[in-house]
Formats: sequence, C-alpha cells, structure tokens
Amino acid sequence: MADLTMWLEATGALTGAGGLGYAKVRAPRVYWSLVGLPATWGRFTWTYRSTMDVCGLTVQPSGLRAFLTRNVARREVRPVAPKVRRVRPTSTGLRVSLRLPAGLEPADVVASSERLRHAWGVRSVTVVETKPGYVELRMTGYDVLKRVRLPRSAQPRDLVVPVALREDGSVFERDYRKVPMALTLGANQSGKSMYQRNLIKGLAPLPVGLVGIDCKRGVEQNRYASRLSALVTTPDDAARLLDALVGEMEDRFDLLADHGASDLWELPDEVRPVPLVVLVDEVAELFLVTSRKDEERRDRSVMQMVRLGQMARAVGIFLEVCGQRFGSDLGKGATALRAQLTGRVVHRVNDKQTAEMGLGDIAPDAVMAATTIAPDRPGVAVAGDTSGGWSRIRTPETSSDEVVAVCRQFADLTPELPFLAPFRPTVRPVSVPESEPVPLVKPHPVTE
Repeated sequence: MADLTMWLEATGALTGAGGLGYAKVRAPRVYWSLVGLPATWGRFTWTYRSTMDVCGLTVQPSGLRAFLTRNVARREVRPVAPKVRRVRPTSTGLRVSLRLPAGLEPADVVASSERLRHAWGVRSVTVVETKPGYVELRMTGYDVLKRVRLPRSAQPRDLVVPVALREDGSVFERDYRKVPMALTLGANQSGKSMYQRNLIKGLAPLPVGLVGIDCKRGVEQNRYASRLSALVTTPDDAARLLDALVGEMEDRFDLLADHGASDLWELPDEVRPVPLVVLVDEVAELFLVTSRKDEERRDRSVMQMVRLGQMARAVGIFLEVCGQRFGSDLGKGATALRAQLTGRVVHRVNDKQTAEMGLGDIAPDAVMAATTIAPDRPGVAVAGDTSGGWSRIRTPETSSDEVVAVCRQFADLTPELPFLAPFRPTVRPVSVPESEPVPLVKPHPVTE
C-alpha cells in the first residue's frame, strides 16, 4: 500500500510538471497565471527597493524629511525611491503605477527599463507616463508576439481599426480620426502585405469608401475589388485618380464653407460625405520615370498627394501609403510627402537608412529596434507616433481568402461615388475554400 501511494504521488508530481512544461510552450497565458505571475510579483515585492537603488532611480530626501526620519522616527536616512501606488496583474504581465519623487522624471525610468527587465526576469518593461509625476511600468511576462491573437473585444468602430498586438499585450489600433495619414515601410517578406490585409479586413465592415492604388498591376488589391470604390493599377491612371480626389477634396471644402463647419464631422448627417481611405501600395512606383513625359506625370502625382496629405483630413480623406523605401532618394517631393504622413509603421528593413526614413524624424530611439527585427518573424514591426513614443507590434496571420470573403460579405457597403465611376474596378468571381470558413462580422457605424 505504501508503495502504491508513493507511486501515485510520484506520478502526480511528474504529470503536474509535464503539464506546466506543456503550458509554458503551448499555453503561455495559463503558465503565466499559474507560475510566472506569482513568482514575478514576489520577486518585485522583495527586491523593489534594492533594484531602484542600484538602477539609480532614487533621490536624496528633502531636508525636512531627513530631519524627521533621523530625529522623530529614529531611523537611518535612506534615498527615496518612487512610491508604488498600485500593482495590477494582467493576463500577459504586471502593471505597476509609480509616483515619482522630486528630482526624477519619466525619462530616467525609461533609460533604466532594460535593467528593470533583467532584474525582475520579465520579457519586457515599457514605461508610460499616465499624468505629471506618475508613470506606469507595463511588464510583459512572456513573448506575446510569438503567436498573435487579437482579443474578441477588439472590433472595428468609428474609423478605429485594430490591426496588431503590442508587446505589452495591448491592442494597436489604426485611428484615422487621430492619425489621418500614415506610412508603412518594410522589405520583401517582412509582413507589409499582412498589415494591409488586416487593415482592409477591419475597414470593410465600416461605412467608408476604399480607394486602391496598386501600380504592381493590381496583384495585391485586385482581389478586394468587391469592396473598393476605385482601383487603378498603372501610374498614369493613378495620376488621373489623384486629380479626381483633389477635385473631390475642394468640393468638400466648399460644402464645409456653405454650412459654416470646420471639418466633416460638424456637417449634418444628411449632407455629410462618406469618409475615404486611399490605400497606396508600393508608392515608389509612382516616382519612377523613364521619359520627360513621365517626369511631368510624376511631379503632378506627388504634388496632388502632398496636397491631400496637408489638407484632406478635415474633409474625411485619409492616406495609407506603403512601400519598401521612402525618402529623398525617390525624387522631388518625397520628403514633403513623408512629412505629412505622421503615422509610421516600420517592418524589417534591409538597411538602417530605411529605418531612419520611417522613424528617424519622429522617434529616433526606435530606429535601432527596427533594424533588429529577425527575418523569421514576419509581421513584427515598430510603430511610432509624433509624440516620440514607439512600440513593437505584430499583426495576426490572416489569409487573403479570409479578407476576400469579408470584402464580399460587405460589398453592399461600397459607396457609389460619381467622381470615382471611371475608376470602378471589375469584380471577378472569387471562391473561398470550404475548409477555411470565415466568421461573419457585424458592420459598425461611424459616429461622432
């Protein structure tokens, strides 16, 4: 009987250890909740004071505090560390709110984030300023970007499209009201197409018009023709389409003036034009020239894109530009256009100069992160914003057939716009494999 009991206990222990090992690989959220979170929380609690001290995140106390500590509390006067206000566990890590003492600023904590990561044994530590004098440490306990799955609550709404997951476990959203113009860069097989697929899949259920410019003969965007209000596949047609878009922009400004409105969202619902998202794939093709006639076309196309980037936000026309390289080496007007594309997403690049083109002018600290993305991790990118902040993101794997099915499901939402009639694409029948069923997505209205 004793031997049987011992055998059962040993078997149970081995089974438990094996289950935890399996969970660590196949179900990291479960492993983090059962093992990683308690261990990290305990390590943080016991080593917080000493870690802050060795990382240089303490300051000398004020004279009054030192006097009271020495003469009233009868304790040794020690440097002051940031005060822990709240510790909140999440399914992917740990979030700690800190109140900074006088003499420390958020930049000091950001500079020590890598040392904090190693001290507490977590995957990453991101520092976010929540309000003056307060920061939040967002610790990630495991590699969230290894297998990306967006939470079910991440649904497109009000011109906000969830397209990727940040390394701290939060959802990266493309918000056209806040960041109307954006640039996506990356080498071949880096995940640019996957990013565009997730973007189109999220935009399809929204009441917006999608305009495609794909000068690679439409090999990328032609599959989504059922949801596109316009599609051009050559530089010459792109130039005519851009002229039409600028003309529509001017007409919309006249509409705003007639109603005394400053932007599209102040117009009454009955007269408000539909928002338009212009998807430009491989923008470098618009800059290529082989003759003087091409130079005239190129200069006009670039000028019209710059005009759209400068003014079209107020009338609900948004640019989404994609390419492998983008900078002054493309030709005249490239730098002026890039300055208008404030949203930046840079996938794996072949050289540091390309990363600097995308991030160097808005988030210089992110350039090095973009150059260290591994080739075997397509879809990983660095997203920057004009505030200087940046984060690593990764888009979930999405097949073309899935995006095609969603576009066909919401083909009835495609607005019929007279000025885009000459560019209306021909919809070809596309079959979706029965082995890959696509869940239906509910449309979401755009509200103020």
